[in-house]
Amino acid sequence: MRLQLQRSLAFFDLETTGTRIGQDRIVQVGIVRLSPDGSRQPWQRLVNPGMPIPPEATAIHGITDAMVANAPTLEDVADEILGVLEGCDLSGFNVIRFDLPFLAEELHRVGRTWDSSVLRVVDVQRIFHRMEPRDLSAALRFYCGREHGDAHDALADVEATADVLLAQLERYAELPGDVDQLGEFSGDRQRSPDAAGKLAFDQNGQICLTFGKYRGWPLDTIGRNDPGYLQWLMTKAELPGSTRDVMRRALSRPEA
Repeated sequence: MRLQLQRSLAFFDLETTGTRIGQDRIVQVGIVRLSPDGSRQPWQRLVNPGMPIPPEATAIHGITDAMVANAPTLEDVADEILGVLEGCDLSGFNVIRFDLPFLAEELHRVGRTWDSSVLRVVDVQRIFHRMEPRDLSAALRFYCGREHGDAHDALADVEATADVLLAQLERYAELPGDVDQLGEFSGDRQRSPDAAGKLAFDQNGQICLTFGKYRGWPLDTIGRNDPGYLQWLMTKAELPGSTRDVMRRALSRPEA
């Protein structure tokens, strides 16, 4: 195996009620822990989202309200998920843009602390799109020579993603073989300071808004010029809780 691991790499995938971070909910979690010796430990759970699953979501992943009616809630399985991910760097297909921030926000909602900022993240989709722009099914066909018959089943998706990453490393000699450099190649350091992407770092490392009339303004600058706006913004129900927490921490830091 050309992938050089100092610690386990957890491939994970979520199936959800939709794509709105902070509003939609998880209905299935699939994880495969790839150990430094090459062995794999799969884990999967259905999750009761506590809300109806929209038909358009069921049409994608095939999970119905009846299938999750007796499943545990995220709060019930959150500690188990964190236990499976413990000690791992992260990987997945489109994980930086969707699965990672979605899971972080949902864990925050149920009162669990998960600091993924210290982890490296290898996004197999970003490697694939930079090398061969297509989706996971096409990636599996291209790199592994087989069809992805169980697309949008969380465990099948992460098994396929793990296979694609290993095949990518065999195909492209120029790709680095360690997770640090693969994370750099995936652009994992370009993540937003909050899970939902409502905030961003400017070129000076200050946290800025990405929306509204003060888009691009550092939070402390807004606070000095229009503190009422920030106070109003922090009461908005549609602003995810973890985003508000990042804003509070940033605003409470003493100026250098």
